[in-house]
Amino acid sequence: MFTSLLRTAGAMALCLGTAAIATPPEAAGIPDRMPLNRIQVLGTHNSYSQGVDPHVIAMLEKALPNMDRMVSALPPEKLAEFRTAHPNPVSFSEMLNYRHPSLTEQLDLGVRGLEIDINADPAGGAYADPAAYRILRAQGVTDLLPYDPTPMKAPGIKVLHMADIDFRSSCPTFRDCLTEMKAWSDAHPRHVPIFVMIEAKVQSIALLPGSAKAQPITTATYDEMDRTITEVIGHANVVMPDDVRGRYPTLEKAVLAGHWPTLGQARGKFVFLLSTATGHDGASDYLIGHEGLKGRMAFLDSQPGQSHAAFILDDNALARGNQIREEVAKGYLVRSRADIETYEAKTNDMTRANAAFASGAQIVSTDFEKPGNAYGTPYTVTVPGGGPARIAPRR
Repeated sequence: MFTSLLRTAGAMALCLGTAAIATPPEAAGIPDRMPLNRIQVLGTHNSYSQGVDPHVIAMLEKALPNMDRMVSALPPEKLAEFRTAHPNPVSFSEMLNYRHPSLTEQLDLGVRGLEIDINADPAGGAYADPAAYRILRAQGVTDLLPYDPTPMKAPGIKVLHMADIDFRSSCPTFRDCLTEMKAWSDAHPRHVPIFVMIEAKVQSIALLPGSAKAQPITTATYDEMDRTITEVIGHANVVMPDDVRGRYPTLEKAVLAGHWPTLGQARGKFVFLLSTATGHDGASDYLIGHEGLKGRMAFLDSQPGQSHAAFILDDNALARGNQIREEVAKGYLVRSRADIETYEAKTNDMTRANAAFASGAQIVSTDFEKPGNAYGTPYTVTVPGGGPARIAPRR
């Protein structure tokens, strides 16, 4: 009897072990042999943002001219570029009328594209005393939303949207953000790769008296960025430009030849994408000493024809849908947006989101990844069909 029980227990353990091993990975419906650039995921925009204090918004609305007046002096070419990137008529309060839960909660919701804005702070303390809060406190305002300046005082790259105005971040330092992502990744092995778009804040505008002096983004900043990724995430957990280039003479030639790793090879890993708000060449200093992105951790926002071209930022799928489809068909990785400056949530309009997903852009970013927004509309963006990823459509 005892021997029989042992045999039965052993058989049950074997079955349970087999069941555990056979647990399907994330997005199990996508074959692991599928190239990385053939999947599509949901991303979030300014993923760290905890929202701007209403007192700050009210102050801005009174103190600053509307957006149309501010950009009307731009040269025609620059104005056209601005209108493409910012197509909706919105006020300052509407532009900043969103907030996100923690990175962990977003990943739990199925988000697989995060956006982190980095600000250089080599000496520490550059952004620890935001001008907006300083002005409001001097006016006697005491019910400001929480902001802890402590982590902002140490040297190192900081994460915030607009110095002195939109500075409340769920992970105030770059290392904090990466550490949170890595912890989630470790707890969810074989997840769909997480695409992390890093926007380097190479420009800032002093909108308030006593605004912080912007710290320049330099090659040293980019070296620090890569070093931090290496220390927290690790080379082995990142799909790097060198991995895609392989033996091809340039990164772009590898991309056009379809030399991306497969989904199976990229599971459990991260893909870093670097951009600025100043155009495709805004972070070109990232190439200094690393021609073609050799040895770098991130892919760089680019244009077809550049030797390092692999990732392209094309946010307006309504204006550039055909262009995005062409880029995707050639093999490039594209990020587009489902909504821009909250207008679509305000009007409950899914047109841009539908166009972005239909374009085949591999990362479609939103400010509204879960139900509930300040406008009270049902506007929420998810990957069509549900789940964290699907096969990206091709024309």
